[in-house]
Amino acid sequence: MAATDQAQAPAAAAQPARSNRVVAALKESAVAALVAVALSLFLLGIRTVDAPGGLQLQYRWHLVLIAAAVVFAGRFLLRLLWWREENAGAPPAVAALGKAMTAFAERFGRFAAPLLVAFAIFLPLMPFADRYIMDLAILVLTYVLLAWGLNIVVGLAGLLDLGYVAFYAVGAYSYALLATHFGLSFWIVLPLAGILAAFWGIILGFPVLRLRGDYLAIVTLAFGEIIRVVLLNWYEVTKGPDGITGIPRPSFFGLAEFKRFGENTFHEMFGIPYSPMHRIIFLYFIILALALLTNYVSMRLRRLPVGRAWEAMREDEIACRALGINITNTKLTAFAIGAFFGGLGGSFFATRQGFISPESFTFIESAIILAIVVLGGMGSQLGVAVAAIVMIGGFELFRQAEEYRMLIFGLLMVAIMVWRPRGLVSTRMPTVFLGRKRKGISADYVQEGEG
Repeated sequence: MAATDQAQAPAAAAQPARSNRVVAALKESAVAALVAVALSLFLLGIRTVDAPGGLQLQYRWHLVLIAAAVVFAGRFLLRLLWWREENAGAPPAVAALGKAMTAFAERFGRFAAPLLVAFAIFLPLMPFADRYIMDLAILVLTYVLLAWGLNIVVGLAGLLDLGYVAFYAVGAYSYALLATHFGLSFWIVLPLAGILAAFWGIILGFPVLRLRGDYLAIVTLAFGEIIRVVLLNWYEVTKGPDGITGIPRPSFFGLAEFKRFGENTFHEMFGIPYSPMHRIIFLYFIILALALLTNYVSMRLRRLPVGRAWEAMREDEIACRALGINITNTKLTAFAIGAFFGGLGGSFFATRQGFISPESFTFIESAIILAIVVLGGMGSQLGVAVAAIVMIGGFELFRQAEEYRMLIFGLLMVAIMVWRPRGLVSTRMPTVFLGRKRKGISADYVQEGEG
């Protein structure tokens, strides 16, 4: 009898602990649901609609209740299955899924990149590659280029930059002004736009040499806003909110123009019928080449001493100083090279749109690019590309959802950060090998080991 009582005592003690955990989860979920009601009251519950007598209010309280129910259920499940005091790790199913994704990245990551490049090259030849698909592919590759450029600053050097859109704007306005006022072609201004953006990257780098973390993020955010406000108010040069129109389109390497009539046209040069898709496909291959160039330069720089200095500074800046690494030059090179690729992307954006204005370079653009880098896995080139495809390309799938797509977008981002806090692809190859066999380093494994 004594042995039976001793065996039942732990079970009896575990029962109140389990019930207390459920009660605590219910309280936290109720509070979260109330917060969701307060936030969605005016976002979802009230909507203005056009009516014969003017604007009228449309009440949709059922959407507020649905949002509160979703938040309550999600918080309750997370509190019970994920944030458990006695088990700090993930649930077994989620942990197994994370390990499977890591193993897949380690084994097939080297084949995924060539397959994606081959698919990108032959995409215009696919039967489904219409005007909409090609425009979407150009948009995705533009963000891939920008994210790879920001990945140098954030993912490799560990410098939190919230004003990356400023270099994007410098590149766009550099091409627009030089092309419209001086008649320079796209192929001449393209490197100049990158160089000018790199110059502004150095200017930003000097004031933030002694800043880290949140303070660095605040200064870079202010820099991006300063550039936007200058573009908005310097009307004599930038045309302010009116923007710059009539930006020249790129020619076929200066040999032919993509137009129906006139001299030196593209279709007459090759003896083919005219099609407006010729210019779209040419723009697609331009941004694809720029993105591949960015990836190639980034991968080469990672193996050079400057790339190793970036990664060392990301891990511990104080240790870098103790080892004699010049932190000033390391930070300036990261800002300059990252800004250079941002300038290339801005120059392409200007020639593709034919019109630019300060409204195209708001903080939300920096936030999207930074989200791509973080969700893809900081320092992972393949992960950043996959994240850009998922976030930009997948975002188009919810275009029919109107205002709800932003809610869906935010919900997916929260889900990724909960289940994959190190990014979609958390495995990367180290740049320095001490042995003969190359082994991938999993950020999830390092996190578990440190814990």
